[in-house]
Amino acid sequence: MTLETDYLIIGAGAVGLAFADTILAETDADVIIVDRHGKPGGHWNDAYSFVALHQPSAFYGVNSLPLGTGRKDTHGVNAGLYELASGPEVSGYFDAVMRTALLASGRVRYFPMSDYQWPEKPGEHRFRSLLSGAATEVSVRRRLVDATYFGTSVPATHTPRYAVADGERVVPPNALPGLWMEEQPPTRFCIIGAGKTAMDVGVWLLGAGADPDRIHWVMPRDSWLLNRLRTQPGVEFFDAVFGGQAAQMEAFATAESVDDIFLRLEAAGVVMRIDQTRQPSMFHYATISEGEVAELRRMTNVIRMGRVQAVETDRLVLDQGEVPMERGTLFIDCTASAVEPRPTVPMFQDHVITPQLVRVPQPAFSAALVAYVEAHYADDEAKNRLCAPVPFPHSLSDYPRTNAVNMMNQFQWMQDKPLSRWIRTSRLDGFGKLIAAVEPNDADRIALLERLRGNAIGAMANLQRLAAEAATPASVAAG
Repeated sequence: MTLETDYLIIGAGAVGLAFADTILAETDADVIIVDRHGKPGGHWNDAYSFVALHQPSAFYGVNSLPLGTGRKDTHGVNAGLYELASGPEVSGYFDAVMRTALLASGRVRYFPMSDYQWPEKPGEHRFRSLLSGAATEVSVRRRLVDATYFGTSVPATHTPRYAVADGERVVPPNALPGLWMEEQPPTRFCIIGAGKTAMDVGVWLLGAGADPDRIHWVMPRDSWLLNRLRTQPGVEFFDAVFGGQAAQMEAFATAESVDDIFLRLEAAGVVMRIDQTRQPSMFHYATISEGEVAELRRMTNVIRMGRVQAVETDRLVLDQGEVPMERGTLFIDCTASAVEPRPTVPMFQDHVITPQLVRVPQPAFSAALVAYVEAHYADDEAKNRLCAPVPFPHSLSDYPRTNAVNMMNQFQWMQDKPLSRWIRTSRLDGFGKLIAAVEPNDADRIALLERLRGNAIGAMANLQRLAAEAATPASVAAG
């Protein structure tokens, strides 16, 4: 069988669906979406049941369909802040996006349980059903869209990179809610990994009644954490949000080092760390509430001896030594990486679009903006100028370059009136509408925005200096 389409999108996760939603809104294009999962939503199909968004629901999904109700949580570790959609809510939302926004348009065909076959020659497109094995050829009139380039790894589909002795129990977080079915559920736990998944597991265990003294936490690296208070979409949080952004811009403009940036941001309440006696060496934009940090600080059996090499009977073997473990300990693997290190590539290349971040850390907004640019600009040179890929920081030394590219993209968009207008009306943008709603006689908020904008030039110059220093080998810098 042979099909024809304008855009062939590989992947029905947040990136693929956000791109499809905007390309439908801005063009008369026909779209085919191919995905290996049986339902839309990408990695959300494999997520643990107690996972939730890091940031408010208002910033996630597709432009045409709101996620959530816009309410605030009234209890728990997120009390007082805007709702965070749970994993099941996100999965249901993406199913609704596919049914009511995409398929209902009459211009989208969706092929789940299908594997795209990467061609040997450009321009040849084929996918194969994982159930029947039947192959389908696709003639693409405009572009192939690879929405899987930064494929997210989740614990349920991740294979740990350490050895596990026979008889030792290593499970993904997905297994935890089912422990009630065991005749004797474990009472001792060891969380392996230091990212947001590990933090989710710690908060869940404590909330379910686990004794913090019976939880070990293997933390190869401490992390800086973004304070969720500074990411709220409501006007009542205007001062917190833009005060935080102004403090960030000042830190970018004046800091003498990357560590100095984070210490300044911590003093301003923009970022936090779990152990205030440790200097973090990681920042992956994990966004967290002050209530969650308070819970995580209850776990004091933290193992900082590098990565796990082996789970053996009665002990853990790590990079820097061994730690005895009691028999019957349940090990919870949280070592999957949400963003695998991959080089950035030009977003628009001949017949292929490779959506990446154009604003960190917002993949859905980024994909929607890439689709808008694809729809409205004539050539790839102009499109790539507006959509420079923002490199995700895999170490603190990457952070200045990440923000320099982020700021340059924002500057380019501000010079383009149609694109700026689209951003302000985009559901996924978050803060543009808050700025536009400031009254001319609101002196305090205007002064806050002036403080933010007044440091932009100095911030860009200093970030570029810090990025250059990070890219220079120590031997060259010394000599």
